[in-house]
Amino acid sequence: MSSVWQYLTLGLDREIFGIDIESVHEILDYRPPAALPHAPPFLVGMIDVRGQSYPVVDLRTKLGLPAIPVTPATRIILLNIAMGERAMRVGFVADRVIEVTELDSAELEPAPDVGGRWRSTYIAGIGRKGEAFVVVFDLQALMAGDDPALLMPSLAA
Repeated sequence: MSSVWQYLTLGLDREIFGIDIESVHEILDYRPPAALPHAPPFLVGMIDVRGQSYPVVDLRTKLGLPAIPVTPATRIILLNIAMGERAMRVGFVADRVIEVTELDSAELEPAPDVGGRWRSTYIAGIGRKGEAFVVVFDLQALMAGDDPALLMPSLAA
């Protein structure tokens, strides 16, 4: 049985992240979400896609990265995330979508507990694509937690 799995890779800042392709429903060009009053800062609003409502999460804010203006490369990734007995529909705003790529799940390294930049509870593993590292999200943990995933603020480059 093969341990190679497909991931949608996306870029935030200088980092590359991976999302299990089985959770991805659709990728949309960015459109401004309708605002939600009293929502947490990472929840930027709601969008309607063919009669289905999706809350939209700004991944930069959720991960503790500084906000940037929307660019032509900004996308909303629609996901169906298994949360226990139910599926959660959510949209993630990403700086850019890179590609669908294969990573060998047997070669995914665990997230480092010390010295790493990202909160390890939000990471399913770290893979390699060529010379680049791909941080694979644990979507259930990411959506269940309210703490930013970034342990240290990003330094200005």
